[in-house]
Amino acid sequence: MLVRTAVFLCLVALAVPATHAFHEGGVGSCQGCHIMHESEDGMIPGTGSTGQYLLTASNGSEVCLGCHATADGAVLGADALAPPPERGGGNFVFLLEDNLNDAPTGALNPIGGHTAGHNLVAPGFGLASDPDHPMAPGGSYASSDLGCTSCHDPHGNGNYRLLYGQGQQTATGVPFATPAPQAAGIDLNGPPEAVGNHTAYNSGWSAWCGNCHGAYHENPGNGDFEHPVSDPIGPEQAGDYNAYLGTTNPTGGDMVSAYLPQTALEDPAATTASTVGAGGGTRLSCMSCHRAHATSAPSSLRWDSAVVQLADDGQESGSYALPNPYPGPDQRSLCEKCHWTRTQQGHGSVDRKPCLDCHAKSSGPGSPPLDQPDLGTTSWGSPR
Repeated sequence: MLVRTAVFLCLVALAVPATHAFHEGGVGSCQGCHIMHESEDGMIPGTGSTGQYLLTASNGSEVCLGCHATADGAVLGADALAPPPERGGGNFVFLLEDNLNDAPTGALNPIGGHTAGHNLVAPGFGLASDPDHPMAPGGSYASSDLGCTSCHDPHGNGNYRLLYGQGQQTATGVPFATPAPQAAGIDLNGPPEAVGNHTAYNSGWSAWCGNCHGAYHENPGNGDFEHPVSDPIGPEQAGDYNAYLGTTNPTGGDMVSAYLPQTALEDPAATTASTVGAGGGTRLSCMSCHRAHATSAPSSLRWDSAVVQLADDGQESGSYALPNPYPGPDQRSLCEKCHWTRTQQGHGSVDRKPCLDCHAKSSGPGSPPLDQPDLGTTSWGSPR
């Protein structure tokens, strides 16, 4: 009886691949994404469309979303006003919003959800390529080719979240010139992101994003908002970051408990349970202000830069209000997490305008000249 039970359990183990092995050549993983043969009329059984690479859906992103849209990370969900729990990367459901503009007059000047982040091409899920940018901002990656497998290796590798590394290339032949970033992530089916449970960004993030976007915020030729995203955090900003506990208590914190996932830092010593703020090895990166997928704010920002107070988020647009990490309705922009001291020195009580209304390089393409009335767009080159 014991032998028979052991044999039965072994057969079950072989028949049902472990989730963690699915992208690593685990038993049975091929047929999770591929079919053996196309039917005679060239249509994939059950999909009504012709696919690539004998996929089970019309393209790679639709295959990925077949498992990951509402489970195993829930990167899409079903309702932009009730998104799945945040686990670090952001959520593509916000691409389906009709308006993200929470600036004054935002209801009359809608900004489509396509500005929320990376526009996956997955028609079966209502997702199409970016109508505003035919190429990746700052680079030359074609938006019409953008999908899950533009960043993630569907067949598996040893990198964080299966991200491509140096020497690899996407299915469309775009090479990666820099190594995959180093990080550790939280369980995709576990508790949501929180202080003490968050992605640990260890190194290499800005350089890796630069595979497609170049040194976007550091390149004077890009014509948009400039900000260092690959430098060690300076002592003034580190002091602000560690002391800041919100608008009502900007000096009450300490380095030991200062870390905030909404203003993520890159540090080789970081772990998913870290609460330590800015130290000697801390750097800024693209991920300090942006999430990788999409958010309920333009440009995949971790907070909405168009609002004066975080309580204003969602009011004009009717979109999902990104959670305020600090108590009280008067919390201002999270730019202050790093810049509170300078903000106070330069402006006193800064509750009049969003930070980026003034801290801009130029008006940028598509925006009114800086001396013209603001009708719902920022002065830094992007609709509000």
